[in-house]
Amino acid sequence: MNTLIHLHDRAFAPIARADWLLPTLARLVFAGVLLAYFWASGLTKLGDGLPGLFTPSLGAYAQIFPRAMEAVGYDISQFGLWYKLVVLAGTWAEFILPLLIVLGLMTRLAALGMIGFIIVQTLTDLIGHGALAHPETLGAWFDRAPDSPIMDQRALWVLLLMVLVARGAGALSLDRLLAR
Repeated sequence: MNTLIHLHDRAFAPIARADWLLPTLARLVFAGVLLAYFWASGLTKLGDGLPGLFTPSLGAYAQIFPRAMEAVGYDISQFGLWYKLVVLAGTWAEFILPLLIVLGLMTRLAALGMIGFIIVQTLTDLIGHGALAHPETLGAWFDRAPDSPIMDQRALWVLLLMVLVARGAGALSLDRLLAR
C-alpha cells in the first residue's frame, strides 16, 4: 500500500508544484465560459452610440431595478442620480471586471468584484425578477440535476473566482509582469 501511495504522490507532484497552472486555467475557463456572457449582458444596458456609455438604456434600468421600473411605469425620468450611478456602475463592471480577470491585472480585486456582482445579480433575479417562484430556475443543491441557472451555475462561477482570489492570476499575467 505504501508503494502505491508513493507512486501516486510522485506522479502528481509536478502538478502540485505548478503554481501557475490552476490560476491560469481558471482565467482561461473564465474567458471561455463567462467573458462573452457578461459582455453581452453589458451591451444590452448601453444606450446608443458613444454617449451610450453614459446614458444607459431603458433595459438597463429594467434589468437592475425591475420592481422600481414597474412601479414608475417604465419612466426613467422619475429616477434620480443615484439610480443612474448604480446602473452605470453595474454596466461598466460587466465590461471592466471580466477584462481585468482575463488580462490578469488586479486579478484578486477583480475576482472579488465579480463575486459581489454575482451576488447582487442573483439577489436581483431572486427578488426583483421573481425567480424564487420558479423552482426550475432556482434549482437545488444535492439533487440529480446539475444545470439550474442560479444555484448550480452561479456556485461554480463563484468557486472559479475564489480560485483567483486565493491564488492570484498566476505566472502568465500582467500582475506578475508588473510585479517584476
